[in-house]
Amino acid sequence: MTGMGKIFIVIGVVFIVIGLIWNLFGRLPGDFTFKKGSVTVYFPIMTSIIASIVLTLIFYLIGRMR
Repeated sequence: MTGMGKIFIVIGVVFIVIGLIWNLFGRLPGDFTFKKGSVTVYFPIMTSIIASIVLTLIFYLIGRMR
């Protein structure tokens, strides 16, 4: 198996784990929801921060493998 194939497998497993964790916890404490009448606005601030950290780690590890 080539190096690129292994990277795609690892990324796929990471996304599966993230999806399972996300389903268990749902919305995180730092995510804000505002409701007024029939309008709902959702700001996923904490989810965005965690996604940014995870993606940074993935790209860092990919960069170190080269």
